[in-house]
Amino acid sequence: MILRGKFSPRRKALLALVLIVLAWLGYAWYANIAITQGIEQKDMDWNGDGTVSRDEIIQSFYAVAVNDSQDGNRHCRTFVWRSTGEQIRVDCRTEFTPAEAKPAEQKK
Repeated sequence: MILRGKFSPRRKALLALVLIVLAWLGYAWYANIAITQGIEQKDMDWNGDGTVSRDEIIQSFYAVAVNDSQDGNRHCRTFVWRSTGEQIRVDCRTEFTPAEAKPAEQKK
């Protein structure tokens, strides 16, 4: 597609919208906002009632941050409210590294 002349107002608006979305996405990644950290929808139960509501999904776009930490094989994700820093919950898992293959003993 070859662009000729000036951008039309519609193209300018679309370009501005795309740039705003990209800027927000970059900020969200930098600020560790939950939606950019690979959180699944089933894990977005911020109030602990057992169901994920539409409001809780929307909150993951602006209100919830994720702090990752690692201690040896133990990986933890702490979910906090961005406004107050109050902890919502901590999800931890232990990852085991596969054992290195031992060379087979030679038969005598």
